[in-house]
Amino acid sequence: MDVKKNGEVSFWHADMGGVPAYRPPLPGDIDVDVCIVGAGYTGLWTAYYLTELDPSLRIAVIEKEFAGFGASGRNGGWCLGDFSWNRDRYLSTGTRESVIDFESQLRAAVPEIKRVTEKEGIDCDFLMTDALTFSQTPAQWDRLREMYELAMSWSVPKERLELIDGKEATARIRVPDANGALVKHGVARVQPAKLARGLADVVEARGVPIYEKTTVTGIGKGVVTTDRGRVRARRIVRATEGYTHGIRGCEREWVPMNSAVMATEPVPDALWDEIGWKGNELLTDASHIYCYVQRTREGRIVIGGRGVPYRLGSKTDVDGVTDRTSLEQLERLLHRVLPQARSLRIDHAWCGVFGVPRDWCTTAGMDPETGIGWAGGYVATGVSTANFAGQTLADLVLDRQSVRTALPWINRRPRKWEVEPLRWLGIRGMYRLYHMADKAEARTGGSRTSVLATVANKLTGR
Repeated sequence: MDVKKNGEVSFWHADMGGVPAYRPPLPGDIDVDVCIVGAGYTGLWTAYYLTELDPSLRIAVIEKEFAGFGASGRNGGWCLGDFSWNRDRYLSTGTRESVIDFESQLRAAVPEIKRVTEKEGIDCDFLMTDALTFSQTPAQWDRLREMYELAMSWSVPKERLELIDGKEATARIRVPDANGALVKHGVARVQPAKLARGLADVVEARGVPIYEKTTVTGIGKGVVTTDRGRVRARRIVRATEGYTHGIRGCEREWVPMNSAVMATEPVPDALWDEIGWKGNELLTDASHIYCYVQRTREGRIVIGGRGVPYRLGSKTDVDGVTDRTSLEQLERLLHRVLPQARSLRIDHAWCGVFGVPRDWCTTAGMDPETGIGWAGGYVATGVSTANFAGQTLADLVLDRQSVRTALPWINRRPRKWEVEPLRWLGIRGMYRLYHMADKAEARTGGSRTSVLATVANKLTGR
């Protein structure tokens, strides 16, 4: 397949005229009240809410590349306020009521992001819409009904979710062979790099320096060591998410999982009429190797999926350059859900990483002994969850007791990932089984999820 641009961080930065000029690096040793490592969503939201709560704080943000370089400037632009993890696993650190409260507060992150972007004048193509998960096989429809029923059993409001039949689903977007869809209300589409860059500008305007091109080599009690100098701080926030494995001592905490994304050329009006999709809904399907799709501000289709999910030794990409295998798989995903798009040129492809804990469940916390806080392991729901993490970390940094600091994701410590090559074999084996499960379900037309997918989940504890 031919791709006009591959890498260059992401299309989202190209949409803004290219990657930004670097801010100055750390000038040498400094002393602050709070040092934040990482200028993605988690770090920037934390800085934002800290300045809201205590404008007198001396805060410094340390970034290896530039603000929004990682997943914050490369993701699919889905702002869901979703709870995508295993609810039962949080019962070990909380109650059923606290898990339900956690999910409710996550949903509130979407209108909170809308409020802040409007208040601060951040133009990030924010648009409230719905997310549609399409079913194209009986097994997929069975999974959607199970998802809906499980959500209802955990007190998710009925106005949040609804099941619609195939006729109603295809009236919104003409996905072939659709026999229904799960509709999620109260979500938003964003241009993610615009959100990251706008948030960085707001934080900087509030007096928080963002030191770019500064590599952190170690984090310890009261000090962050970099290649440009040392930062001494009473509180430190590790906001490195998918790049956490690069911090000494954190190599096996969260693995960097890869996601590939591509953007088509602008879609002609006649083709939009053929596809439908008038409501700018977010689009995915209920397959095991799923995709995430949005219709952008200027009328392109952006689609993402796992591609090559994990590289041996937790290796990450170089400036978003994507391998051919991932691109070919992503093109097949696009044509599976939107075969009308076969004629479209692919203008830009890229990839990025997000952090995955061993139990596939997000966590945040603050170590009272070291004064080091963290949040991450969002497992691909970072646009909204990072906002909530920023609110939570601000409370933890300031030792404030709040409804957020009592939630069951606080100070969870899942076990570490296995050493190589065991984790590579496990993760790659899991996704291979998912591919096989999708093919088996499509071939047999059965109403039950393939046992291969169940084996895949057990293999890695997903």
